[in-house]
Amino acid sequence: MDHMDSVLHQSPLFASVDEDGAAALMELLTEQVVSKGGVLFHEGQPGDQLFLIIEGKVKLGHASADGRESLMAVLGPGEMFGELSLFDPGLRAASATALTEARVVRLGNAQLMPWLAGRPEVAASLLQALARRLRRTNEAMADLVFSDVPGRVAKALMELGEKFGSMVPGGLLVTHDMTQEEIAQLVGASRETVNKALADFAQRGWISLESRQVLILDVERLGNRAR
Repeated sequence: MDHMDSVLHQSPLFASVDEDGAAALMELLTEQVVSKGGVLFHEGQPGDQLFLIIEGKVKLGHASADGRESLMAVLGPGEMFGELSLFDPGLRAASATALTEARVVRLGNAQLMPWLAGRPEVAASLLQALARRLRRTNEAMADLVFSDVPGRVAKALMELGEKFGSMVPGGLLVTHDMTQEEIAQLVGASRETVNKALADFAQRGWISLESRQVLILDVERLGNRAR
């Protein structure tokens, strides 16, 4: 099994499919490589495709009427986005931008629906993935109301660590590939407030800040602050 196959089989589309079904689905996929900063789709555009990430990171963002930006999610290999268009065709609710150079595969509704028709277990898997995303969105909304900014920053670092972290001798190294402005957009706070929280965590010895990386030195204490 090559790299693409192994990543795809982590996704909700492939998780419960037999070999014949997986082979048929692979025939429907279109591969795309996008450079860092490249836009896969814009908010407000009509959407009729879902995307699966093979390599790299993609950010989903929303712009308010006054031009402020917020990040809804940062996604990596094996993760899916754009799938709302399968169940509710319409305008994109967010923009998808490559945070790093990224390799993705695309699948159109017209190709997917006939394949999905005889596979209710895959439809159930997709709905479960949508439910998880809705739950995360609800949690994020609650955090904005009930959690302070340092708590939200700690939670964001812990979640990024779960996705993109790797254990090194000093702790958990998280290569998030974001600027501090993008981290601020992810937690819904000003850059200044987020920088202050990060500096406080560093002073306490919980983290060490690097360019587009953070080394979590004390996972337990940072995790407690995230609650």
